[in-house]
Formats: sequence, C-alpha cells, structure tokens
Amino acid sequence: MSGAELDRMAMTVLQPGFDGTAPPDWLRHALAGGLGGVVLFARNVTGPEGTAALVAGLRAEKPDVVVAVDEEGGVVTRMEAATGSSWPGNLALGVADDESLTRGVARRIGRLVAAAGITLDYAPVVDVNADPRNPVIGVRSFGSDPGLVARHSAAWIEGLQSAGVAACAKHFPGHGDTVTDSHLALPTVSAPRELLERRDLPPFRAAVAAGVRAVMCGHLLVPHLDDVPATLSRAVVTGLLREELGFDGLVVTDAIEMRAVAALAPAGEIAVRALAAGVDAVCVGRSSERGESVYALRDAIAGAVRAGVLPEERLAEAAGRVRSLATWYADHAAARAEALAEPGEAPHEGLGQVAAGAALRATGSAVPPVIRAAPFVVELVAGQTQAVGRARRLGLAGALAEIVPGTTGIEIHAEDELAGPPGQPGQPGLHRLPGLADPSRPVVIAVQDAVRHDWMRRLLAEALAARPDAVVVETGIPGPPAGRVYLATHGGSTASARAAARWLTGRDGG
Repeated sequence: MSGAELDRMAMTVLQPGFDGTAPPDWLRHALAGGLGGVVLFARNVTGPEGTAALVAGLRAEKPDVVVAVDEEGGVVTRMEAATGSSWPGNLALGVADDESLTRGVARRIGRLVAAAGITLDYAPVVDVNADPRNPVIGVRSFGSDPGLVARHSAAWIEGLQSAGVAACAKHFPGHGDTVTDSHLALPTVSAPRELLERRDLPPFRAAVAAGVRAVMCGHLLVPHLDDVPATLSRAVVTGLLREELGFDGLVVTDAIEMRAVAALAPAGEIAVRALAAGVDAVCVGRSSERGESVYALRDAIAGAVRAGVLPEERLAEAAGRVRSLATWYADHAAARAEALAEPGEAPHEGLGQVAAGAALRATGSAVPPVIRAAPFVVELVAGQTQAVGRARRLGLAGALAEIVPGTTGIEIHAEDELAGPPGQPGQPGLHRLPGLADPSRPVVIAVQDAVRHDWMRRLLAEALAARPDAVVVETGIPGPPAGRVYLATHGGSTASARAAARWLTGRDGG
C-alpha cells in the first residue's frame, strides 16, 4: 500500500468535530483527502435550513461522509439546543412503558435528523441506570430494570432506523452503575461478570438483535473484563461485543478527549490502541483551529501501521465498516423520503406532549388544577454535564407562563449565594424571597436530581418550612416525595416542562 493510500485509510476512521456553522477550509481539504466522518454539536446548528446547508456543504466535498450527531431527545439535544427538545427523554419513555410510543418518538427524532441529511445518531443510551447517584446517565436511561431497558432500546432503534437514519447504542458495556462522569475521570464498574451478564448486557443484546448499525464504546474500567478501559480493550470490543454478542456493525469511541482516557496517553496513542482493540471509528469532539489535530491523529495511525503496531488489515477492516455505514445510509434514501413526507407536528402538541404527559407521576391528595393563580416558581438547577452541553430548556416557570400570565420565578444554582451554607454574612435565607413570603401566590419548587445534591435538598426543606403548601416538581431521578403535591416528570426537556405545566393547571391533554 502506498503512503497516500495509507494516509487516506487512516483519515477514513476519524470523526472529528469542528467550529462554525459552515465547513472551514481545513475540513473541506480533509474531506477531499478521505476524512470518513464528522460529528455535529450545538455550536454547528443554526436551525433546520442552516444545518441542512452545512451538511450539504460537507457532502459537496465527500458525498459519502458519515455525518453524526448526539440527538437523544430529552436533556441531550443538538438539533433543538436553542429551545430544548420537543421530545421527552428515555426515562420518561421507560416510565410510560409503551413500546409503540417509544418507537413513534424515535421515528420523529429520525425525521428531524434526516431532514438535515445526517447519517448517524449517537443514540439511544441503552445503559441500565443501576445507581440513582449516577451523575451523567440518569434520565438519559430508560430505567433501572434490564428487561424494560432492553425492550425500549430495541423499540427506539427500530423507530429511528425506520426513518433511514442509523442508530448507535451506547455506552458499551454499560455506564449505568457508576458515580463518576467519564468526561472528567475514568469510572470503574466493579460488578462481576455474572451481574454484568444479567444487568448490563441484555439491552446491548437487544440492540444487536434489533439491527442497530453502530455501538459506542464507553470509557469505563471494568476489572472483571480487563485491566484497561473498555475503549482500549480487545477483550471487551472484539471478544465480548464482536464474538459473544455477534455485532458486526460500526464500533465508535466516545470522544477521546474525555479525561477518562485522555489522562492516560496522548490522543494519537489512544486512537491507535482503540483501533487495535477492534474499534472502527474514532470520535473527537474538538479539533484545532486549522485541523492540525486531525492530521496528527492521521499520522499517528498511519505511523503505527508502518511500525507494525497496528496491523494494516485491522485498519482496512475498520475503514470498510465506515464505508459500509455510508452505503447503508445511501440505500435507505426511500425510507427517509417516506418519513419526511409525513405531516409535521407543532412542538406544543402531538406525540412529544403525549409521551411527556404519559410519564408524569403525582403523589399527594390534590388533583388538577393545582395552580389557580399566577405562581411564583423557584427552580433549583444542577450544573449541566458536558453530555448535555449548551442545550437550553424552557423551564417550568416559562412553561407555566405560557398558560398563566403573571407567572414569575427565580433560578438558583449551586454556586449562587442562596445555595451556600446558612449563616454566611449577607445570606438572606430562601424563606425571605418575596415570592415565598406572599401567601396570596401559589408556590412551585422545581428540583433536578435532588437525590444527588445536598444543597438542593436543604433549600427544598427550607422552602417547604416557609411554605408547606408549595408544590414540588422533580425533573430528574425521583427521590422520596416531598410537599403537599409531588410531581415527577422523569425528565428535564421542554416537552416535559410543558406537560407538567398542563397538569398543574388542569390543561392536561390540551
């Protein structure tokens, strides 16, 4: 193989991100030089027409480029990052437990992605959320029951791929039993093999049986499988995923700049080791301004082949799987056309609202309408993970304001003065907020994963002491019910906020 051919093959297995809403010059040159894929983030998305134009510009340089995006619905959205997702996330779908509903939501997400010309959706999350303290999976999972997660994972994959967009099950072999975010450090899954087989692997087996086109390997240390992270483990990728589960599609890494693996070795070495383990495509969330980092990865891969560290046939196999995914996408043009011809739905209506409403669960004696006058809304907001990124959401105050004019509210974050320990100089005390002190106004307190945040539980208790009549809305993983009325939405998307607002005001179902 010539040097030029080897360089082109090394470029084929890369999927970098980039800055801007149009292809930069370096990216155009890289595509012409064989770059196999790119991944879009919120920073690249400017609405349906702008995103479609961006992808068309990429395909003008390389028609079969694999364009990927993280579009899970719920809290992780790139296509609707400016407004928040019109669709509830996986936990809400799992709570509703209607596979046809899950399938329908995924097909509509497929339509959204297909309209932009995108090949591959890095979704669904098929991890079993075994630990409610999990800082990065949580509501992105269908739930904590392996059988339920397996059923809904298969339905989601079938729905998305019916729209002619490839699905990607993540994060193999299972990121649910961790208390560490792999963006920040290397999580360890200490479960023995028997527990992995019973709990974590069934959704991946179901995904393979459903025909999923791609699997994303998580940056996880699973000592009962290997002593290196799963992304770099031949025992995990080739032995378990390929040989035992029988998966023959595209295996892609999670972003290699994540600290879970980036702290172990330079990016070029991580890419080579992942390919040697059996991975086919290397995802890189960030690239240097002129693409030097992408070419450095290419050179590291090609150099490893020349040095005999990475077998040429392994690289050729990986590049072949990238091309096979592009071929699958081309072959499913008719499915995309059929999906795109279906009637659209307004974000305030349709299946997204039906699904979000089906996931609501309330405890307490009150029945809707709970809110009969303009409320004061206190939203206790946890910090967003890097997986969520820049996505905005309507929020409960905004959703209530759409229905009840005069709604006002305040957001409180962990770093705010009000969230600090009581007794600090100048600490006004949450109970002294004007909205809480006004007995004529209903109070709604929205929390996000309160089970994980001491400061949030403390402020919630303080607010309920001042206003025992307050309504509590949990938008993350539910904990022990609190307050006169406790409403769990099982997700923090715009769709879920609107569903909660409709329930609270008695407008549920329109």
